[in-house]
Amino acid sequence: MAYENMRLLLFFDLPTITEKDRKIYTYFRKYLIRNGYIMIQYSVYGKIFNNRDAVRNHIKILYKNVPAKGYIRIMLVTEKQYNKSIIIIGGKSNQEEVLTINPFVII
Repeated sequence: MAYENMRLLLFFDLPTITEKDRKIYTYFRKYLIRNGYIMIQYSVYGKIFNNRDAVRNHIKILYKNVPAKGYIRIMLVTEKQYNKSIIIIGGKSNQEEVLTINPFVII
């Protein structure tokens, strides 16, 4: 089994109509940040893992911590595939710039 760095991309769209919805949204967003995710764009977060097994284990934990309402999708890509993505407008955030150079730097 080949071990390569993997990037888990998490896309979410959570309701923010009521105050309770906003609290749930904020809690989930903070949960992602506390667990090593970086914001790539609004409601798009990414996290780098050493290999597929680490991602699979993390996904099991993630299932236990997602809100009951809304839409959440995940996509798993290799670091090589992610680095081939094209930025049409804007650029990489400072966090993303540092983590692309050395994915295991703690910010």
